[in-house]
Amino acid sequence: MKEFVISEAKAETAILVGLITQNQNEEKTNEYLDELEFLADTAGAVTVKRFTQKLGGPNMVSYVGKGKLEEIKQYIENEKENDRPVGMVIFDDELSAKQIRNIEKELQVKILDRTSLILDIFAMRAQTANAKTQVELAQYRYMLPRLQRLWTHLERQGGGSGSGGGKGSVGLRGPGETQLEMDRRIILQRITLLKQRLIEIDKQKTTQRKNRGRLIRVALVGYTNVGKSTLMNLLSKSEVFAENKLFATLDTTVRKVVIENLPFLLADTVGFIRKLPTDLVDSFKSTLDEVREADLLLHVVDISHPDFEEQIRVVDNTLKELDAADKPTMIVFNKIDQYRWVEKAPDDLTPPTPENLSLEDLKRTWMAKLNENCVFISAKQKQNIDEFRETLYKAVRQLHVQKYPYNDFLYPTD
Repeated sequence: MKEFVISEAKAETAILVGLITQNQNEEKTNEYLDELEFLADTAGAVTVKRFTQKLGGPNMVSYVGKGKLEEIKQYIENEKENDRPVGMVIFDDELSAKQIRNIEKELQVKILDRTSLILDIFAMRAQTANAKTQVELAQYRYMLPRLQRLWTHLERQGGGSGSGGGKGSVGLRGPGETQLEMDRRIILQRITLLKQRLIEIDKQKTTQRKNRGRLIRVALVGYTNVGKSTLMNLLSKSEVFAENKLFATLDTTVRKVVIENLPFLLADTVGFIRKLPTDLVDSFKSTLDEVREADLLLHVVDISHPDFEEQIRVVDNTLKELDAADKPTMIVFNKIDQYRWVEKAPDDLTPPTPENLSLEDLKRTWMAKLNENCVFISAKQKQNIDEFRETLYKAVRQLHVQKYPYNDFLYPTD
């Protein structure tokens, strides 16, 4: 059966492929490919070339057009002749079994799509039994509809001479189909087992959450690599793993935090990403229960990222999928120390772009309407952390008074 093995290869080289469509212009495609390259780097691959093509939408047979596929093939052959073999080609959208089969046949190298790449990274990052079970379930769900292509090297045998098969005979089925059916049955059984295991893990975690006492629960959410774990370490004085890689955190970590005289629980959760595979969202719903059961969400945003507003939309849409979009939320704009802007020339009369706004200008846009529901910090450089703690304290205290009014005597007003 198929394995996700990028992590086992050392510095494999990769080609990235994306489409420019009516709904996705060239600038947006390049941003997505930047992120895909970051994903490939996280998985241990080195990107050596990018290919893009303008199409109305993905070609149902080969994702890109025939001419573009031939161009990619020629590049791979040239690199091989120059002793620089290409290890894989990664596509920025999810591919069907048919597309993968046709592309592999033409290019003769390993073919991955965005989903399988993310699944591989999750498999690398999973540490606990819970995370490993969830990743394995997502892998099998991804694998199931793509099983057929694994057996294309085994030709189906028609009815043999002794089977009475004639034109269009239905005789004996060949080894490929037999093995395909066997693999499908094994995977379905494994999926059932993994689902049952997750139900048991979920029961244990539900019990653990019930035993945490009368404390407000706060969950850190946000796009991957925005600094949630760094902020978690700063607030809880713990050592949660933080790294400048995508999906550095998979397992939800919960710590008790005290600001002034007010204790509460803080959970660090897995980061979200564009085109997050549905199978992963479904599989990680158990882990993301911390988000659904939180009293307050801290939506951490990397304000230095040029496309941070779209990242906010991605997170908001994922929260809707988790039925957690209506929870009290504070936006924490992180990495203000890395924010860069380009001042317009005095004679430039064109409308300003986001790149022309200073941080102070940016704060006067739609962010001004958020009032105390947002704060600007640098978790790494510890900038504006006192203001953040004070804002968080007020929000948590207000929720505590509402939820546990008879405990309010523990936290007298100033």
